[in-house]
Amino acid sequence: MVRGLGELESRIMDWMWARRRPASVREVLEGLRQEREIAYTTVMTVMDKLHTKGLLKRRPVGRAYVYEPVASKEAYTADLMRSALAGSGNQAATLVHFLERLTPEEAAALEAALQVFPHRGRQA
Repeated sequence: MVRGLGELESRIMDWMWARRRPASVREVLEGLRQEREIAYTTVMTVMDKLHTKGLLKRRPVGRAYVYEPVASKEAYTADLMRSALAGSGNQAATLVHFLERLTPEEAAALEAALQVFPHRGRQA
């Protein structure tokens, strides 16, 4: 089951997804310090936890690690959505409630995605 992220985990992952290339703890720290004061050890600990959770991969470079996301933000979000749906008692009812709450922009995005995605199990 995929779990949501805490506030600092989310901030770090958003920074990593936006960067689109590997980064050291020091680089992430410098990026986060644009918005708030934070300790190096705090960022290092959270990035290690994100690695343990399977969201970041890392490789040693000198005496430190360089991290990068395992998957895109969109893929992570899709996993969250699938996990929530799988955990519902009635998937059809859950989907109906989801669809009822879509904004016009979200409904348009869903319609566009359905045009691209091949229909499985449907006769043409």
